[in-house]
Amino acid sequence: MRSIQAQLAFDELGTPLRDTTFVVFDLETTGAAPGPSGITEIGAVKVRAGEVLGEFATLVNPGMAIPPQIVSLTGITQAMVYDAPPIEEVLPAFLEFIGGSVLVAHNSGFDTSHMRAACEGHGYVWPKLTVVCTVRLARRVVPRDEVGRYNLTALALLFGARTRPTHRALDDARATVDVLHGLLERVGNLGVHSLEELMSYLPEVTVAQRAKRHLAADLPSAPGVYLFKGPKEEVLYVGTAKDLRRRVRSYFTGSEGRSRIREMVALAERVDHVVCAHALEAEVRELRLIAAHRPAYNRRSKNRHQGWWVGLTEEAFPRLSVVRLPRPGVLGPFRNQADARATADTLAGASGLRTCTQRISPRTANGTPCVLAELGRCGAPCAGRQSVEAYVPAVESVSGLIAGLDGRPLHVAAAQVERLAEARHFEQAARHRDELAGLIRALGRAHRQTALASIAELIAAAPDGNGGWELSVIRYGRLASAGVARRGVPPMPVVEALVASAETVLPDPGPLNGAPPEEVGVLLRWLARPGVRLVRTTRPWAEPAAVAGWRGWLDLVSTAHSLEHVG
Repeated sequence: MRSIQAQLAFDELGTPLRDTTFVVFDLETTGAAPGPSGITEIGAVKVRAGEVLGEFATLVNPGMAIPPQIVSLTGITQAMVYDAPPIEEVLPAFLEFIGGSVLVAHNSGFDTSHMRAACEGHGYVWPKLTVVCTVRLARRVVPRDEVGRYNLTALALLFGARTRPTHRALDDARATVDVLHGLLERVGNLGVHSLEELMSYLPEVTVAQRAKRHLAADLPSAPGVYLFKGPKEEVLYVGTAKDLRRRVRSYFTGSEGRSRIREMVALAERVDHVVCAHALEAEVRELRLIAAHRPAYNRRSKNRHQGWWVGLTEEAFPRLSVVRLPRPGVLGPFRNQADARATADTLAGASGLRTCTQRISPRTANGTPCVLAELGRCGAPCAGRQSVEAYVPAVESVSGLIAGLDGRPLHVAAAQVERLAEARHFEQAARHRDELAGLIRALGRAHRQTALASIAELIAAAPDGNGGWELSVIRYGRLASAGVARRGVPPMPVVEALVASAETVLPDPGPLNGAPPEEVGVLLRWLARPGVRLVRTTRPWAEPAAVAGWRGWLDLVSTAHSLEHVG
């Protein structure tokens, strides 16, 4: 039986607060909005485990006049900053001082916005450090009737800070250090002992949420899929994780701030899991479980269907229609009906198919031609001007394009864009160009999915980053088996074992042989990752050339500044 590691104590998960290096800093400014100038003083104190490791303090020439009211508040005059270094000379030393630490500030949004703007204005990169706001933390742990206000002066008095705030940067930073330590002592009594727990504690977390963290106790630290279940064993939510225990545990510490997820956690009674060989298997299993259970708290559960498809109708004079159910010979899937209709209109215009919805009898066609017939864009079969035989080439060109065998409609559409551009009808030309680009993208996506879904068996391997391989057996566009060959393990015996135990997949009718479009898309993205190798396949994996050759045209369109560049 597989053994499961003992659960770590909560203060052993993540970074203990006692081992975290904090840099508590404060700014004084001219009162101007955040920008490249305006900072008059920086003060910072570096602490760890209650011990001061260093201090940083400097006046800064703000590059602008200091208003009288600011002088009165801070005591920093124009004469004091006259010989001070400008912010662009201070930034390198300050950025080095804060490197690798957790930043702390009282009302951190003010201080960090000014520093970020100064960095951007002078060509420096503001580091992506964790930031703790003592105002926000105080509001979580200090009742208002205990402090009255949450300004630095009131909190420094409450916690007996050794330095009195004076609106000077270093004094205020020193006072904030003592406030921080007082706040950390309070959250420690609530079971918050690591940096990760501190950051997840800041959002509003209910007592009921926090009490349910035991639900993650038996989960392994392995990749997989987790399922939150409600009181009636109904599946509430499905998700994936690289580390099941860590991810599920985050739901009970408040790092997930969405209100609907908090509601879900309040209802949850149990968390089931499925350990997966690697991330691809987890992503596929998640899709399948959502489709099977339709969890109320997964957004993907809403309006789940196989997308929208574009196909030819079955009548004497076929036209393109938008349908929900895939059948052989259709194009798709499209995420929404509007995209499908736009593609159908573009394809009809490029091929000469009719766009009217009436059924036309080949023997008694006596309708009135529409404006498209007058413009020469329709043969008017409704009025008997076009026979079934004359209409067939347009139908065949569309069928051939959808199958990837005939690219003539694309050339017709591109020529129309050229004619409009040469006639200086630039707005119309741009619209037709964008419509053609949308059609090409839809065809390319459909051909890639169809090509993969038509292969009876494809085996691929991706490097796992540690000298081993992540292996997948794909049959008719569905993941049939997944496994890993760790570093030093010969991969081919693992491959043969995966093939022998793989799910049997029988193709169904339709453009993707019955494979769910979302799953085929996930597999394609995985196969396109750098380093992925094909181990073997029952037939060559190839894309039709009729559309693949237009990728260069798409690249040109995406970078063109004018229509003259897309010819």
